[in-house]
Order: sequence, then structure tokens, then C-alpha cells
Amino acid sequence: MKTILTGIRSNSALTLGNYLGALLPMVRLANKHSDEYQINIFVPDLHSIISDVDGDLQKNIIRTIKYYLAAGLKLNENVHIYRQSHIPAHSELCWILDCVATMGETSRMIQYKEKSKGQESCNVGIFNYPILMAADILLYDAEYIPLGEDQFQHIELTRNLAMRFNHRFGAEIFTVPVSTAEQVKFMGVSDGIRIRDLLNPEKKMSKSTVAENSKIMLDDEPAKAAKKIMSATTDSIGKIKFDMWGQPGISNLLQIEALVTDAPLQDVIATWAGQTRYGDLKKKVAESVSEMLTIFQAELAKISDERVYELLEDGEEYANRVANAKLLEAQRAFGLR
Repeated sequence: MKTILTGIRSNSALTLGNYLGALLPMVRLANKHSDEYQINIFVPDLHSIISDVDGDLQKNIIRTIKYYLAAGLKLNENVHIYRQSHIPAHSELCWILDCVATMGETSRMIQYKEKSKGQESCNVGIFNYPILMAADILLYDAEYIPLGEDQFQHIELTRNLAMRFNHRFGAEIFTVPVSTAEQVKFMGVSDGIRIRDLLNPEKKMSKSTVAENSKIMLDDEPAKAAKKIMSATTDSIGKIKFDMWGQPGISNLLQIEALVTDAPLQDVIATWAGQTRYGDLKKKVAESVSEMLTIFQAELAKISDERVYELLEDGEEYANRVANAKLLEAQRAFGLR
């Protein structure tokens, strides 16, 4: 079976943007394809510690897994949930790939430039984490990695490292993930999903933003989330149109409406095209978000910690078996085994 793989850091509670842009698309893909693909859902806790963790990391990890289940993830023998740090092969393959990657290509990563900008120094993990991300993917021969557009560059780096490694040793040791264009096509969206800041739609919605009304958290009271939607920044054009560059605020609301109602974006755009009452659109989106959060939070409350640990035990047994076999191939190529 081919493999689909994804992971979300557990530094804190997730925003609606994290949910709609990464977690929910993965759940829908998993439910659609789990009869024909291996579905690997891992918590990248090693990635989490490159920056500050809000609260207790272990509690965050368990909560993140509960998010997947509350979002409707259907479990079968092809769905595997595991913690990155409990699979030592991730760290070991990362070092091997460090010896294949170059400083130049890693330093060109946009996220590294953004996170290190204006700092006198930053931890090496911020520089190196795209290599660990490549290890996360290549250990399981994953071809599809549903993610946001801000991670596309890291997929291309992973592809390059896999092809370079295979060429160097004259063997197809690593499966090369499909291109970012094919990733987007497989996800069933016309572009990478990027939910915008409600107050400044030029930016991505971020849990680290200080302004509370700029973001919706998954643990927000539904009524509170609705108020945030009603106060979202739009524009003075006075005509509803999907145009992420010219009308990012309005376009963001249309995108949110489509995602929380599981409706095709083009249908939502067609419904609202040309209308002039921004308040009506905000009211509809606020109602949809409030309803979604109400259902989601009710499902979340039903899931016990014990159930999560059962899933992790099974998933980590599988992941160690698969990852260790692939690591051994890479070690043998270098003469380490």
C-alpha cells in the first residue's frame, strides 16, 4: 500500500486555521482513502521543542490526538497514530540526511529565514528541522503529505534529498514524494489552504498572535468565536468577490464557510458572488463556525485519555517496525551496518 502521512505540532491548543488548513483535510483524506492507503498520523513532538511550549507538552500531545478523533477520524487497521519521539529512527535518519543535505539549501528555507530574522542567534533545531521533517516522511515511503502552502518548500527539499541519496548509492532506497502540485491535486483543493488572520488578512492566522480577536481557538466558546467573525476585517469595496489578493478578508470568510460546512468552495463563491451586504456574509459564517465548534467540542469531551494511549501503543509498534527496516537500508548504504 502507498502511504499518506501528516503531523501537527503540539505546542499549544490549535486555531481554527490549524484545524481547517491541516487537521480536517487530513481526516477527510484518511476517511476517503484508508481502505487503499496506509494512513500515518504522527505527533511531531521533537519538532515541538524547537520553540516554547504553551503548557504541558504531554497534555498537548494527547489533546492533539483527541482533535483528530473529534474531527471524525475513522479508525481501521490501516490508520496508525504515533509520537515522533517514540520512534528513535526519526532522529537517526535525520543525522544521515544531514550528511546528504547542504548548508546552502537548508539556509534558503523561507521558514528558517522568517523565524531567525532579527535575532542575533537561534537554536540549531530551527535551522535543521526541515531535515528531520524529511526523515519523518522518507522512513515510511510516504508519497502524499497533506499540509499548508507554507510547508511546500520542505516537501521539495525532501524530494531532492531522496533523489540525491538514491542516485549516490544507485538504489531506490527512498520513495520520492510526489510534487507539491500533485500534493495539492490529491488533497482536492485548488491551492494550499491558508486561513488568514481575522484582523489582518494579509497574514496567516496564528496561535502566537497577541490580539485575541485575530484568531479562533478550537476551545473558544462558540458564541465568542461568532463574535470574532462578526468583527473580522473586510474592505471598502462593497462587493463580495473571491480574490485573495484584492479582497483577502472577504475571501477568507468565503473559504472558512466552505470548509466548515464541507461545501465546494466554488459553490460558496457562486452563492455570494456580487452581493454587497458584508454583514450578511459575516452572520452566515459566524453561524457556521459556531455550529461546527459546538459539535466538535461535544465530540471532544467523549474521548478518554485511556483510549488515546491504546491507539498510541498500537501505532508505535507498527511505526517502529516499519521505520527500523527503512533505517537499516540507509545505514547499510553508508556502510554503517
